[in-house]
Amino acid sequence: MKVLVTARSFGSADEKAQKLLEENGFQVKKLVAADGPINEQLIREIVDADAIIAGLEDYSAELLKTAKKLKVISRYGVGYDKVDIQAAKARGIAVTITPGANGDSVADMAMALMLSAARNVSYMDNCIKDGNQQRPTGVEMFGKTLGVIGAGRIGKGVAKRCKGFSMDILCYDTYQDEAFAQETGAIYVDFETIVKEADFITIHSPLNEETKNMFNKEIFQRMKSKAVIVNTARGGIIDEDALFEALKNGEIGAAGLDATVEEPPYNSPLLELPNCTITPHAGAATYEASSKMGFMAAQNILDIIQKGKCIFTVNQ
Repeated sequence: MKVLVTARSFGSADEKAQKLLEENGFQVKKLVAADGPINEQLIREIVDADAIIAGLEDYSAELLKTAKKLKVISRYGVGYDKVDIQAAKARGIAVTITPGANGDSVADMAMALMLSAARNVSYMDNCIKDGNQQRPTGVEMFGKTLGVIGAGRIGKGVAKRCKGFSMDILCYDTYQDEAFAQETGAIYVDFETIVKEADFITIHSPLNEETKNMFNKEIFQRMKSKAVIVNTARGGIIDEDALFEALKNGEIGAAGLDATVEEPPYNSPLLELPNCTITPHAGAATYEASSKMGFMAAQNILDIIQKGKCIFTVNQ
């Protein structure tokens, strides 16, 4: 049986996941950019694939029609907005995720972006390398107010880290975890309260109709003038045109984005701004997360093909 791998960092930490698949009779074929555009390779290879360990490429209804043998798309991560879930379900293709595997790595990345954006680290580094030293004035994180949009595993992880900075924690989520609130002193509030009171906002929500352009022109106008916003979730939750204007005009202080609408965002006007730090959706790019996600994605494939079910299936 054939397993395609499109996730770039699969196997970069160790060979545990690949060995697990091979020991269970699977032939593993990893698609790499050196052999041409991944999407073009995927069109050719998906025809006879039994399973895919999927990165961030699109799996449209049209593409899935050609996947005659495909039984499972095992997402290497937790987001699945790039997969046409209904089309997959209609064709009997399970879609699975790896919750929790990259939580610590993404939470660390959110902290890194908050600190970098608050203290202009990337900008100063670029200036030094260009031979043009600059010392822009930043803001402190210690003792400030953090707003968490989506207090799941990753959002909670960021909140726990921010307690080390003696920050007050505000959370916006449909589910309220009382044990977490007691542990961290977090307070669950409505969205508007976070918009008005948070000095730092970190986004950890899925992209859906409710969250699309959640942060827009009107919201930025109601945020604090030195507020820092960080997105390590999905592009599209922030209206990037509105963010550009808000940063350019000083309506908010800074932004750190590990997720953008277009990835990579080479044509984004946000790249022109010194107060916007952008990274290439690399929150999960650690050896530890790669190992955990790879093994979990491989195990999800085995569960679907050998047992007919997986507890991490999102389109049952």
